[in-house]
Amino acid sequence: MTDFELIQLCLNGQTNYFSDIVDRYKNLIYSMVLKMINDKEEANDLAQEIFIKMYNNLHKYSPEYKLSTWIMRITQNHVIDFRRKKKQEHVCFEEVEFELSQEASAENAYLEKERLENIENAVDSLPDMYKTPIVLYHEKGYSYQEISDITNEPLSKVKNRIFRGRKMLKDLLTFGEVRS
Repeated sequence: MTDFELIQLCLNGQTNYFSDIVDRYKNLIYSMVLKMINDKEEANDLAQEIFIKMYNNLHKYSPEYKLSTWIMRITQNHVIDFRRKKKQEHVCFEEVEFELSQEASAENAYLEKERLENIENAVDSLPDMYKTPIVLYHEKGYSYQEISDITNEPLSKVKNRIFRGRKMLKDLLTFGEVRS
């Protein structure tokens, strides 16, 4: 069944089909929330709140957009509201896990882990207006247009913020600080 068909069934009183929507999108929502707040317990709570918000607003979904885009917009807005309430300043990436290959030495593994931590710290230090599109594009694989839909920003602004965010990351990783 398509997402739209499931939504129509829910709106027509067959609410048990909402669990199919939850099953399809729970990992996407949880991983995005976790990347934005870096707290597993809070991420679980927020993901549940987001599904409740989705359920209460199913009648507002427009099939001209992908359901995942609509869900990511709700997720982003909900987490931003949460962070405003908590006055939290950071968006953190979850810890990167990697496996050592047979040929990898302990030194190479340490250097790779350090490199990944440096990238994570650099992304964490970006202002939210650059961090969110960078995470959505590079971590989640969304297109510029999908990010524009999720963030409710013009496509040109999304492209500009990704470009500037990459430049800031390059400066941070090269020089250790963002240059103006």
